[in-house]
Formats: sequence, structure tokens, C-alpha cells
Amino acid sequence: MEAVLARELAAEQAHVDRVYAELDKARVRAALIEADGLSRGRTDRTGDVRDEEITGLFERDALVYTAGRRQSTLDRQHEGLVFGRLDIDHDSGRDLNRDSDPAERREARYIGRLGVRDDDYEPLVIDWRAPAASPFYRATPVQPMGVLRRRVLRCRGERVIGVEDDLLAPEAPDDLVILGDGALLAALTRSRTGRMRDIVATIQADQDEAIRASARGVTLITGGPGTGKTVVALHRAAYLLYSDRRRFESGGILVVGPSAAYTAYIERVLPSLGEESVTLRSLGDVLDVATATRLDPPAVAAIKGSVRIRRVLARAARDEIPGGPAELRAMVRGRAVRLRRRELERARAQVLRRHTRNHSRAAMLAALGQAAWRQVRPAQPEPGESEEFIATFEDHRDVDAFLDRWWRPVDPREVVLWLADPERAQRYAAGVLDEEEAEALSASMRTALATGTWSVADVALIDDLSPRVGLVPEAERERGFYQIEEIDEAFGSAVASGQLRGAADEPVNHAALGRRDRRPPADPAQARERLLYGRIESPGEYAHVLVDEAQDLSPMQWRMVGRRGRWASWTVVGDAAQASWPDAAEAVAARDEAFGSHPRQAFHMDTNYRNAREIFEHAALVIRAAMPDADIPRAVRETGVEPVDRAVSGSDVEAEVAAAATELLDQVDGVVAVIAPARWASQAASARERLGERAEQVTVVDPMSTKGLEYDATIVLDPDEIVAESPGGPRILYVVLTRAAHRMHVLRPT
Repeated sequence: MEAVLARELAAEQAHVDRVYAELDKARVRAALIEADGLSRGRTDRTGDVRDEEITGLFERDALVYTAGRRQSTLDRQHEGLVFGRLDIDHDSGRDLNRDSDPAERREARYIGRLGVRDDDYEPLVIDWRAPAASPFYRATPVQPMGVLRRRVLRCRGERVIGVEDDLLAPEAPDDLVILGDGALLAALTRSRTGRMRDIVATIQADQDEAIRASARGVTLITGGPGTGKTVVALHRAAYLLYSDRRRFESGGILVVGPSAAYTAYIERVLPSLGEESVTLRSLGDVLDVATATRLDPPAVAAIKGSVRIRRVLARAARDEIPGGPAELRAMVRGRAVRLRRRELERARAQVLRRHTRNHSRAAMLAALGQAAWRQVRPAQPEPGESEEFIATFEDHRDVDAFLDRWWRPVDPREVVLWLADPERAQRYAAGVLDEEEAEALSASMRTALATGTWSVADVALIDDLSPRVGLVPEAERERGFYQIEEIDEAFGSAVASGQLRGAADEPVNHAALGRRDRRPPADPAQARERLLYGRIESPGEYAHVLVDEAQDLSPMQWRMVGRRGRWASWTVVGDAAQASWPDAAEAVAARDEAFGSHPRQAFHMDTNYRNAREIFEHAALVIRAAMPDADIPRAVRETGVEPVDRAVSGSDVEAEVAAAATELLDQVDGVVAVIAPARWASQAASARERLGERAEQVTVVDPMSTKGLEYDATIVLDPDEIVAESPGGPRILYVVLTRAAHRMHVLRPT
């Protein structure tokens, strides 16, 4: 058998060598095209440029761009370029009694990350997204599609190091060698690295159906943990770009995931498939100017995520600026004008009925002019007197100075921070939230001021306020961070006087903050500048929006994502049993509003490829107790090793975690994750440090950040505390218990 394997590897290596030789030729051609492009459009003229010279410049830029892009694609696809082979009998099922040599009726079709042809334009490798490659994923023993053997090539760089075969014909022809235990199970037993692997070579038929489904409307992909939903969705994005490049490359594809850890985990998948026209965003950085990783406590997140918060935000958007002047005084054409708060409030309400705040200075000036004229109007005005008075009023220096403070443009983030004032929060929330909810909301904004960090839920509030108040005019940004003086006047004095009840020194649980936010609180001015730096732009719209872990999006987050996909097609991936958002009905209503009237198609994945059966059965017990109707997939792999579930001393947690990690590192080759609630985060981190050089194989992660991730082994620390601190409770514990592929230890401090 070793001789047979060596012969097969040598044959495959010969073909792969041909492919890389052609790849080198393609690089040379791309370099020549780039050089040709650079040589075009040159001119020694210093005066007017003629039309033909403009054409030359255009051709130069087009050639250089195209060649550079091709060069980048070729360089990026170097690793593992060829990953599959199909042996196809073109006479299968038709004329099996022909006298011709069966080998002559066969085609060896190689599948890879991009298409490669030889000098005669014969295909050496077929792009995995091409229709000719579909049997690689769709053929089964029941419907072989003419395929005799499906072979997966395992490569390291340019070297073929192994093959795995699937026999799809009823029996193997005498001259056809079958090796290995099957591609899928071989892929499942390999170690996990810190990033999601490109498993394009092991996509199964049901997954491939979803990948190649129609691009129209909304594609819903559901299934339990480990069923490959994320992989299917990402490969679908690559397939859409391949099948309709003009539409999806020009319009772009937005991929939204649950956390920054998730986007870091998957960031190499699409580029490794040859696509870079994709924007990856976590829910905390959908807005370019706000990157949030900090999570609110579940009760606060529920307040911010519900659509009822929009009534609170609407009242805030219409309110007066903190610290602004309370009245307008001016001497206009010999008449004393004094507009008090009541008149100012009436003018504000009048203007905001028809205008957005940041684009209504002229309308407000006119409204105040009318109010001033009503105040000083004589019993019998002279003809044209009102027009002259209002014109003078509108040009008055004192009026202009008043508007600069009282009606200056406001940033939506600034309006959100107004909620840090307890009195304002209670006033805005009256009849919408109870007093305790309003205080919790206000306290969360004081935490933002204290730490200089937004929470993930805050980002959707900022996005909702943006169209309400309007974009800050570009002219107002010429001095950079234009509001800082006004913000300091409004909030700085309030902090100093105690009006915000300790906003600068309120205790903060930094263990619960995202990794980027674990730092000492900045001083108040620095914190506010960090929160408000940069200019918010209009939301971009995309041709396709892909949402993973969709069951976790709050209604407000659905509204935020929906604004970026009004005219888009959608791919939405989720599992209700893993939801962290508590009100499924409200979220579904917001999701349906985002989808609009687009047609829908659904695909369900029911096979768990990730977890060993022993691990998944342990997790299934947890979710069945909480959700008897949960979608439970079927695990297809066994290790013969049951999870370890034991009690440990609460005073010895650090040592117990270190011991468990050491044991697991002796059993697996890949990554071990310690999944710890905030209560034990510092002990988990210290336990990792005890491991010395082996600590590189261990990562410490909070329960919510495990969404969409997978590891070779996990240590689940204090499951009861995970349930208590997490939105979704037992559903998040279910997520945590399904992250391990091979081994799992559950430690219960007592």
C-alpha cells in the first residue's frame, strides 16, 4: 500500500508542478502588462494635453490596475492552489459495453481556488465556483453525476503531502486506486488554528446547494452548532462575486458578525478564495467612527436593543443643548428683543417639524426673526417695516453668536451622551421606561464617559440618531474636533459639579470590557474626545448583506444593518437555540422590516461536523432542558472520550485551570480555549501565564465572544455563572459547550 500511495502522490505532484509552472508564466505575463501600461500615456508636454494623450493615460491606468490586481490574485492563491480531482466516466450509465478502453473514456478534472490553463488554453485547474466544478460538491453515491472517484489533495505549499478518496461508483474499476477514509472525516480530525480554515474542499452536497442558490431576495440558512453555516455563508459570498461580478463587486458585499473576535477569525477565508470586494464588520464597528467591543449588562442591553428606545432617542434629538444659553437678547433697530425659554422652545418645535436639526440654521433664524418681530411689533407698523426688522435681525452679530451656541450642529454621539444626565434620562424616558430602567440607561452612558468607550449596543443608537439630527456639515469640521469646547462646557462642568453623579470615577468592571478597552479610565476630556472623534458619514449601501449569528441581533441592530441593505440581496445565518436576544418576536419583526418585500428561500443544515458525539450530547442536554423544541443536529464523529465535568475549589481556580490546560495540551495539537465568565477572567488569564511557552496554544475568551468560533479543546469555567451573567442564559451556555472539536473539560467552582 505504501508503494501505491507513493505512486499516486508522485502522479498528483507532477500535475501540481505543471500548474505552478503555468502560474509562474502568468505572473510574468502580468508583470509585462504592467510594464506596458506604465510605458503608455507618457508625454513631455508641459502645456495642454491632447485627447490622444488623455486616452493614453486612461489606458495606462487601466492596464496597471488590471495587471496589479491579477498579480495580487496569483500571489494570494499560491498556498494550496489545487485541492481536488474528479475522475469522470463520460459514458457512465449509457454504453458500458463498448469495446474501447475505459481509461480513454475518463476525464481527470482538477479543482482549485482559481482557474489555470496551459499554453494551448486547455484547463489544468477549474475554479471551484465554476459549474464544471459542482460535481465535486454535489455528487453522491446515489447521484454520482458520472463521477467515479472524488479525490481531495492535501498540500503544503507546492508539495502534495496526502490524498483522500471517495468512491462514488457502485464499484471501483480495476485500474482506479482508492485511498484514505474519506475527505470529510479527514478534514474534521485536523487541528483548529486561530483562524477559520478554508474548507472549500470538503463542502457537502446540501451545503453546496445553499452556496449556489439564486442571488435574488433573502437566503436563510439555519442549523445547529457545527453544521457549517458560517462556512456555507462565506463561500456563498465568494460564489456570488464569481457568478455576477459586475453587480456584487461594484455594489460590494457587507459581512456582519457578532464580535471583533469573530471577524478576526474569518478574515482570511474570503481573501483565500480570491475575493477582496467584501467588507467585514462586527456589530460594534458597523459605523466607521465607533469601534465598540464592550458589552452592557443583559438588562441594559435589552433596553438599548428594543425599538421602544427610539421614543427616548426622538425626545433627546429634539431637546436643547446642555449648557446652552437660556434666552436671546439683542437690540435690533432700536428695539430690545428678549426671547425667553418658552419662545425658544416654540421655535425649536416649529423648525423640527419640517427640518433635521443640523441642516436647519436658516429655518431657525427665520423662525426666531418672526418671534422677535411678534414681540416688538407696533400696533400699526409702517409698510415694509417687518421685512427691514427681520433682515436686520438675521444679520445681527448678537443673534449669530447666540445661534452658534444654542443651535450649533450636534453629533448623534453627543446626543446619546446627553442620557448620562439622570434628569434628562428620566425626562426622555417618561412613559417609555420605568424609573429603574431610565437610571440603568443613564448609568451606562456615565460608564461610556468614564471609560471613553462605547458599548456594542450604543452603536445602533448612534446610527438611529444620525438621520434624526442629520450629518454635521463639512464646513463645521474644518477645525477638526469642532465640538470639544462646547462638549466640555456642557459635560465637563456637570462632572465637576457632581450633576452626573460620578461620571468620571464610577466603578467599572474592566474584566468585562473588550480586549481593546481594558485600560484605566481616561480623564474626562480625553474620554469625551475618544468618544466623539471623527465625522459620521451617510451609511453605505451594499449589493449583498450577509449576517452571521443572526439570532443575536437586537431589533435596533436589525434596523442599523437594514439601512445598509435597502436594495440588497441577503444571506442570513442563525440558530434560535443559540440566541442571546431575549425577545425573538420583536427581533423577527425588525428583521422582516429590514428584508422588505424580497422573496425568501430557506436551507437547513442538520449534520454537526464539528463536535465529537460525546461533547455534543453533553451540550444537547443543556439546551433540551431550556428549549425542548431546539434544533438539534446529528453529530457524525466519535472519539471514545467523554467530557470531563467536575467540581473544583473556588480558592484554587487558577491552579485547576492550569492543570486542565496542561492535560488537554498533551492530548490535542491545536488551540485550547479557556471560556470564563467575568467573575473568573483574571484567574483564567493568570492560569494561562503559568503555562510558559505552551501558553501560545491557549486562549482566554469570554462566553459571548465564542460565537462562531471553534477550538480543538475547551475548558468551560463555572457554567452556572455563565448562565447568570449572559443574555440568553442557558442558550449562551449551549454555545460555549459546542465550541470544542475533540476534548472538553467543565470546571465547577464550589
